[in-house]
Amino acid sequence: MLRILAFFLVVLAGGLGFAWLADHPGSVSILWQGQEVGTSFTVFVILQLALLFAAILLFWLVRGFFKAPDRVSRFFSGRRRDKGYRALSAGMIAAGAGDAVTARRLVKQAQKQLANRREPMVRFLDAQTALIEGDHAKARSLFETLEGDPETRLVGLRGLYLEAERLGDREAARGYAERAVRIAPHVPWAGGAVLDLKAAQGDYDGALAILEAQRDSRLVDKAESRRLRAVLLTGKAQDLADSDPTGARNAAREAQKLAPDLVPAAVIAARAMVRLNEHRQAQKALEAGWKAQPHPELAALYIHLWPGDGVAERLKRARHLASLNPGHVESRLALARAALDAREFGTARVEAMAAAEDAPRESAYLLLADIEDAETGNDALVRQWMSRALHAPKDPSWSVDGAPAEGWRAVSPTTGRLDAYTWSVPHEGDPELVQRVGRMLRGMQPAPSNDPGRRVFIDARLPPEEQAAASAPATDLGKDELPRKDETPLERSPAA
Repeated sequence: MLRILAFFLVVLAGGLGFAWLADHPGSVSILWQGQEVGTSFTVFVILQLALLFAAILLFWLVRGFFKAPDRVSRFFSGRRRDKGYRALSAGMIAAGAGDAVTARRLVKQAQKQLANRREPMVRFLDAQTALIEGDHAKARSLFETLEGDPETRLVGLRGLYLEAERLGDREAARGYAERAVRIAPHVPWAGGAVLDLKAAQGDYDGALAILEAQRDSRLVDKAESRRLRAVLLTGKAQDLADSDPTGARNAAREAQKLAPDLVPAAVIAARAMVRLNEHRQAQKALEAGWKAQPHPELAALYIHLWPGDGVAERLKRARHLASLNPGHVESRLALARAALDAREFGTARVEAMAAAEDAPRESAYLLLADIEDAETGNDALVRQWMSRALHAPKDPSWSVDGAPAEGWRAVSPTTGRLDAYTWSVPHEGDPELVQRVGRMLRGMQPAPSNDPGRRVFIDARLPPEEQAAASAPATDLGKDELPRKDETPLERSPAA
């Protein structure tokens, strides 16, 4: 719009100028070599303008003639540059798709077309292609070259860090990550890597400082920051448990406040308080943890919190603990075990049966086998409960990176990842349990009861779909020990 307005203004000015010349006529005479040439003033002005235009045109032609070689060179250089960038773009796509052959061909084409240009992306594509080809030595060399250039230092450090991680060299990986953090503190991979590496090396204070900086920079949200801080504090408390119970207690209590469902925090805090003779505070910590996340470790520590208590007192505490989270399978199992120790078989059997019904798993059936053995001594029923345990889902246990673990730690020992441990059901069976129960089954002999009036309020028979799998343990039973057809499922008398 402004250009159109300017054009009209120029035309208007020119028209006004020529109109003024027409209204004020005059003449111009030139005497040259005895010849006199005369014309009007208007024609003279037009001739002057035409001469000026011709001079400008001549100057442009002469200038263009002398600059033609440079323009031709720039034209062909631009064509090569465009071809090089097109090859570079296609090479990045091929590398992302994992096509090493095409990526290598395009790398060579880009290097040829961009030979006179200092293009860092060509080296980066070359390094990525070398990684796809499996030539890690060449890739490391290229990443080192990239790290030496200030413009590409960060991407070079990233590549060297990943290579150090692949080789398991945590010291080198930590060094690369720390250098990257100094260059760009806002980069998530560098901050996260330094955080994990410091935690893996036991430098929990340093890891907490990095986490605080990341939270202030908003690299992690509030919820994730609270969870990671709780995990780091729990790991710190775990390391201080033997040498500094007070420090372990303080760190674990703070961790439990940040993440109430983090079971190891409550366990470590309670154990540290017990060492400091703070049993009441330990009881409160365990109760808070149980309300947030019932766990067998919490139950075992809570029930046996006072070493001098007898089985009656432990059963009372188990009842109180179960009341804090009623109906939960862990509450039922904890109460059943405490009742078994107190020889209150009725309570133990009811709670164990309810747990087995709510969450069928091997610990519930093994507990029922223990109850049966302690109350009735009927080896036939004990064998059947143990057979069910062999075919039942496994109990939850600590695992890390898909592998079973003996206990919880803040950092994975294989990957160095923070908060990698989970409490979950293992995917594979436990061969040790199978062998242990198998040995117990083979060592048992059928022993019919001598008391014909004793009644067993239980149905330990396997479901029809499990009868075939459990037929082997039951083949040794005598005819008189198998359930009769006219008996009710929940009440029958063992054979005499």
